[in-house]
Amino acid sequence: MKRIAAVASAVTIGLTLAACGGGGATTPEAGSTGGAAGAGDASEVQVVTWWAQGSEKAGLEALEKVFATQHPDTKFVNAALAGGAGSQAKQKLQADLQAGNPPDTFQAHAGAELTDYIDAGQIEDVSALYDEFNLKQAFPENLVERLTVDGKIYSIPSNIHRANVVWANPAVLKEAGINPDTPPASIEAWIADMEKIKAKGKTPITVGMDWTQTQLLETILISDLGAEKYNGLWDGKTDWAGADVTKALTNFQKIMSFTNPDRDGLDWEPAMQKVVDGSAAYNVMGDWAVAGFDSQQKKEGTDYIWFPVPGNEKVFDFLADSFTLPVGAKHPGGSKNWLQTISSSEGQLAFNKVKGSIPARTDVDVAQLSEYQQKAMESFKNDTIVSSLAHGAAAPVAVSTQINQAVVKFTQGASDLAGFQKELVTATASLKG
Repeated sequence: MKRIAAVASAVTIGLTLAACGGGGATTPEAGSTGGAAGAGDASEVQVVTWWAQGSEKAGLEALEKVFATQHPDTKFVNAALAGGAGSQAKQKLQADLQAGNPPDTFQAHAGAELTDYIDAGQIEDVSALYDEFNLKQAFPENLVERLTVDGKIYSIPSNIHRANVVWANPAVLKEAGINPDTPPASIEAWIADMEKIKAKGKTPITVGMDWTQTQLLETILISDLGAEKYNGLWDGKTDWAGADVTKALTNFQKIMSFTNPDRDGLDWEPAMQKVVDGSAAYNVMGDWAVAGFDSQQKKEGTDYIWFPVPGNEKVFDFLADSFTLPVGAKHPGGSKNWLQTISSSEGQLAFNKVKGSIPARTDVDVAQLSEYQQKAMESFKNDTIVSSLAHGAAAPVAVSTQINQAVVKFTQGASDLAGFQKELVTATASLKG
């Protein structure tokens, strides 16, 4: 874990604007083998993502249009598989990689999630493409550091998301006597507001399937431990058996008692829709939710409000969608062309305008982005950065999978709080040292 310490450490990022264009990638000679990253067949590119519905699908379609303009001779093959946070896509992908049948590129969360692919020798070092595309000048320096493992970079981000955001229906809050202009200052104050909402017969907070519950848990851990101790959970410096973790788990248990009973059968969008429709007050979700509100012509301040999870102020819970060059890709030239498009200023602007995230590049025209996105860019620039557990930045896949399983077991009543904490200790034992 020492080699991914930069991924899990708290960093205050100072962005320096760079005037660097996207640049065009040259198409490698078809049929060539070996050599530089992306050398070879560029006739097509098979792209595996989990952007198969809603705003995520719309974002992928926006990228596809830019790709068709920039690389008209490369056929785009959409291999998206539905499932929030990539649960289905990752299972299919792992089977294909183990069978020696990789796609040309696949979506992965930047950070510790890539560790397993790197250790298995399943993805290429794309550092040379960073030089060719001038990405070290276009991306913030500390973002590049977060993506670097033992001096090498294995993915290129298309965006940056913030995971620790509360989305709320102001009308539901007002009905419960809660001022929507004054967010609660602590987890305890937030729980008190949920009690008021429950008394009015509305669902205080919605969640969906396993990863949405894990995402809620990580934000409560941030609140109750603080950024430094939260980061310590991922390098062994913070004891998962400690009293402060017990406090966070107790608050998580209480908040889960306020959630919708149909949660385990829902992905994030139908869970969020309950807030949109006014049957529920709150949902904790990443800022991809913005695109969902926009698609329904919902107005910020009137139809919905947002604020950092109480206790998460001045903390940016980081994740990034990124793309890779798999070892043995059949069309590595196509992979290279795709990586050029998703990292270009044109591709990042088109994609992020639709998806609600912020560009990884610092030279994109912010005037074309929403008010929320501009505020998120300021937060990423000025606030303390921590890494998301639910979205692959904080821990390797094997660890996050065990935590997910422990979370579901607990929220479905198959373990008590003490047992839950012991399972988290076991799940994270490999992170020590």
